[in-house]
Amino acid sequence: MKPVKVVVTGMGVISPIGNSIEDFWSGLISGKCGIGPITLFNTDGFPVTIAAEVKNFDPGLFMGLKRADRAGRCAQFAIAASRMALEQSGLVIDDSNSDRIGTVIGTSGMPELLAEQAYIIDQKGANRVDPLVVSQYRASMVPAHVGLELGVKGVNTSVNSACASGNDSIGTALRMIRSGLADVIFAGGAGANVTPLAIAATARIGALSKGADPCRPFDLNRSGFVYGEGAAMLVLESLEHARKRGARVLAEIAGAGWSFDAASETSPVIPERVRAMEQALDDAVIDKSEIEYINAHGTGTKLNDAIETRAIKAVFGKRAYEIPVSSNKSMTGHLGCASGSIEAVACILGMNEGIVPPTINYETPDPECDLDYVPNVSRNLQYNACLSNSFGLGGQNCSLVIKRFDG
Repeated sequence: MKPVKVVVTGMGVISPIGNSIEDFWSGLISGKCGIGPITLFNTDGFPVTIAAEVKNFDPGLFMGLKRADRAGRCAQFAIAASRMALEQSGLVIDDSNSDRIGTVIGTSGMPELLAEQAYIIDQKGANRVDPLVVSQYRASMVPAHVGLELGVKGVNTSVNSACASGNDSIGTALRMIRSGLADVIFAGGAGANVTPLAIAATARIGALSKGADPCRPFDLNRSGFVYGEGAAMLVLESLEHARKRGARVLAEIAGAGWSFDAASETSPVIPERVRAMEQALDDAVIDKSEIEYINAHGTGTKLNDAIETRAIKAVFGKRAYEIPVSSNKSMTGHLGCASGSIEAVACILGMNEGIVPPTINYETPDPECDLDYVPNVSRNLQYNACLSNSFGLGGQNCSLVIKRFDG
């Protein structure tokens, strides 16, 4: 028995290079850099002063003031992206179908709000704690706010596998729809990581780009990743359901693969990254010779980029040198739990437009990173299947196979 086909019928994006699908895609293929000085907090005394912030975001365009206050920045991004995805999908949600529509979002919520409130308790007392923080900091509240806004009553859950969360949410939704748990799922990721705690802690372990140096994936002089923020949401549904309602299909989520390094909290290993990619290919029932583009995790750290390059070569052999590989993080920064989902959107747009986005800020080749990274300028390329990698700090890995819909 053939597995249920799961397709994408709507997408929405809030990102450092654009707050719509159109602006995001225009920025991506033109090599727009969304990285700049941090404005969300005072960076005096911080070793890192740059990030990829979302600009000119108005939550009032997507939700009422009451929801915006209760949701917080992370959930606001998710709601906005979900509303865009809903509009593009043409899906009508009502009492007849709301219990068959779910929400799966990769996110960490906004845990740094707890540190702020702990300080308030210490300085002013327990009675001065913000009562809205309960609905703002928890990861579980991000899909809850989306579900409340859209009125969907099916599965509602958050996924947190660090930087693999965006792919993980899409893969989890894929399995849920295949199993018959839902007809439609809003799947994606949301992150609001440009915060004092996130910047300070990640800089302390040496993972962030030094000073004001931009993100340089696969470049010899790369010095770390740059935090970004935003959200991307996709409307996933069974092909049968999409056809019944006459929806336009944008792409097929063909397969997903997961693995865990079980080796180190911070240092990735090759075999399990290989296993995640190969499992995704097997799940998609696709030969590796059919993969024509790889959207890399490509963080810009010394270790990640070298290990990912070696893992890709282990999967594809000599053909790895013929496959374009690029990293969106050179432009958007690292959106954490949202990175995989925004990169899935990039893959789908690229397939439909026949364009591979570039890896910008690429200046000096690294002998350890010797693949075709589409340096600095986007490339016209018709491709029908791609692999998208997301690898989490801690060792969680998730790869997706995304295919052009063939009808």
